Amino acid sequence: MTAAPKMIFVNLPVRDLAASTAFYEAIGCVKNEAFSNESAASMVWSETISFHLLTHDFYRTFTSQPIADAHKTSAALFCLSRNSRAEVDAIVEAAVRAGGQGDIREVQDLPFMYGRTFVDPDGAVFEPMWMDASAMPAG
Repeated sequence: MTAAPKMIFVNLPVRDLAASTAFYEAIGCVKNEAFSNESAASMVWSETISFHLLTHDFYRTFTSQPIADAHKTSAALFCLSRNSRAEVDAIVEAAVRAGGQGDIREVQDLPFMYGRTFVDPDGAVFEPMWMDASAMPAG
């Protein structure tokens, strides 16, 4: 019997659910209506990864801790694999067009790896990257 693939669901507090939903659609996610309502949007990135965008009120039902302002503090960085350098560029450009901020750090451009960054409207930092493991230097 084959085990089901492991999945990850990233729960993110958002100030404006509609704007955040539009942003995540712009970077390539698809909204899963079955798990979305006026307090949450389930945004499918791949068969095994989804971002659950939660209004602050709904997010607070999961934790008693204060919601961090990701524009001022960092708790996580989300690295997203892409199939090419062009796909890295395309997702950063889509993020900027959708209201995000691009390239908050220098572009990482190595012969075997290429990475950029973007920030969503609520301050979450994403690192799209392409890597050719076969071209990595030994050691």
